Amino acid sequence: MSSIKERLAEQEKKNLSPYATLSACTKGRERPCTECDMRTEFQRDRDRIIHSQSFRRLMNKTQVFLAPAGDHYRTRLTHTLEVTQIARTVARALSLNEDLTEAIALGHDLGHTPFGHAGEVVMQECFSPDFSHNAQGVRVVEKLENNGRGLNLTAEVRDGIAHHSGKGLPSTLEGMIVRLADRIAYINHDIDDALRAGILQLDEIPKDLRDILGNTHGERIDTMVGSMVKASAGRPEIAMEHDVLEATGQLRAFLFERVYRDSAAKGEEDKAKALLARLFEYFEKHPDKLPHDFRKTAEAESVGRAVCDYLSGMTDRYAIELYHNLFVPEVWRVK
Repeated sequence: MSSIKERLAEQEKKNLSPYATLSACTKGRERPCTECDMRTEFQRDRDRIIHSQSFRRLMNKTQVFLAPAGDHYRTRLTHTLEVTQIARTVARALSLNEDLTEAIALGHDLGHTPFGHAGEVVMQECFSPDFSHNAQGVRVVEKLENNGRGLNLTAEVRDGIAHHSGKGLPSTLEGMIVRLADRIAYINHDIDDALRAGILQLDEIPKDLRDILGNTHGERIDTMVGSMVKASAGRPEIAMEHDVLEATGQLRAFLFERVYRDSAAKGEEDKAKALLARLFEYFEKHPDKLPHDFRKTAEAESVGRAVCDYLSGMTDRYAIELYHNLFVPEVWRVK
């Protein structure tokens, strides 16, 4: 009697596109581990990511709005879930591997710093200009999670995390789906959040872009996802129709101008950067104050590397509390 995993592998081979990445053909893990009879290798990766501490911390990391007072603004976790939903929809429509797509999408932002891209800038200034949340995400799953043992994910998932944005492209079509789904998700939910915050009005979005992409959150996502599926169906690449791709790029540029730079949403970024820079300086001078695991990194690699790992893993809230504890004096009261 075949195992459930074997049956799932046969279903993949029978039902998926010839361009799909089959779980039975994975390049494998860095370290061997006991096989699971219930799940494919990519399903195991998905589960390892969901149960990781770094995944849970995404709920308290900034997407665009730093520590927003409202309950409906996106966080890094809700962004991740929206990317996953979009990516799975496309993978299913193209008969590509949903499990691999889901694992990459769920893990793509595990290396993000507190305070969003503002924190990334601080790590580039204080640690290394080569710092990126992509590479840090790979470091999280290879080394930092699970008390220094990492999550031991498959090569395909680690590749997708490493190349979900920036230079270099993923080696799988599933990774390419996540790369585009990430952009679709943040463009549209950041518009939604900016409208909610009163930073943007719908009629300020150029009409020619609305005519192509749609006027509502749902219409725009439907247009972009549908365009991906049409342009990619039956082909060994992930693409988007030219007019939709051009309009999506112009809409992204519009958001950079109106929301991502110098808007009310960014009013606290300088404070956040100063906070993280001060914490970096403190721990670089006092590595003995780092938690035990990071002190080991300081000894094995460098103090800067250890401080970067420690600060990058923090939530916004924890970084603020730590700064307060270290640098803000308590009011003295007579007891």
